[in-house]
Amino acid sequence: MKKSVSVAPMMDCTDRHDRFFLRLISKNVKLYSEMVATKSALHGDRKKILGFSPEEKPLALQVGGSDKKELSEVAKIAEDMGYDEININLGCPSKKVQKNKFGACLMKEPDLVAECINAMNNACKIPVTAKTRIGFDDVENFEYLNNFIFKIKKAGCKNFIIHARKAMLSGLSPKQNLNIPKLNYAMVYKIKKENPELNIIINGGISEIPQIKKHLEKCDGVMIGRAIYQNPYFLVDIEREIFDLQIFPTREEVAEKLLLYLEKEVKLGTKVNHIMRHAVGLYHGQIGSKKWKRYLSDNMMARDSDFKKAKHIMTIIQNNEKANQTNL
Repeated sequence: MKKSVSVAPMMDCTDRHDRFFLRLISKNVKLYSEMVATKSALHGDRKKILGFSPEEKPLALQVGGSDKKELSEVAKIAEDMGYDEININLGCPSKKVQKNKFGACLMKEPDLVAECINAMNNACKIPVTAKTRIGFDDVENFEYLNNFIFKIKKAGCKNFIIHARKAMLSGLSPKQNLNIPKLNYAMVYKIKKENPELNIIINGGISEIPQIKKHLEKCDGVMIGRAIYQNPYFLVDIEREIFDLQIFPTREEVAEKLLLYLEKEVKLGTKVNHIMRHAVGLYHGQIGSKKWKRYLSDNMMARDSDFKKAKHIMTIIQNNEKANQTNL
């Protein structure tokens, strides 16, 4: 089975503009949408909520819900729109998500999850996958997780993304849930060992190439979130070290292509900051990066029609290499 690297679905981060930007850097990683609630997908502005550029593919839609009828309808919509995968969120611990009965709280209801997965599989031909945690609250043991996965597997799911932390459904914020529960990679490794026929992708706390390589020895894939959002050019290291590519775009080339996208989107009414906020980390770790971040922070709130300022922002990106060399 081919090893994979993917960018995690992140609320308020992996929207269509961010995915377009990331795809300018990497052609091999799989991208995921932000989590979309079933009711939003069914009753909201579908083009705005689910629309994407062909350049973003391969692309998966992550959905949140627990009504099998709604989930099956969204699965069919995702297939018809051209998504390559639909992923059900079984790992988000936020209070709002719990109130709407999806996310990590569904780990308590494996039978319901299995019914949902089965309905989704029957509604579409694209892969139906699940993103889950290793446990919740006081439940963090291999037997529970393995039985949970077994029931979902029987319903037709063969691909699992496992965040190697349990979810605390009370007492911690979503942000704290990304750091405070301890990582338990060994449990994910054991799941793969006990279920060799399944595609197991490991997620959580992964930020360096040596970590990726180590995990790929035990699992079928690695999913990375914050490390890529904060430093998107890390994708070049992944292209070179994991996918063995020798040719990849410079930061300046990425900026030039983003300028063309920005020009088109601004004419369609997109706000400059809706795109440029994702590029704040483009020069992460480079000399002059603080000046670049500060400039964006001060200037990206240009009016929709103020494209001159938007172009100015992009000129700063293109000239940043020269600024680095003069130690600005």
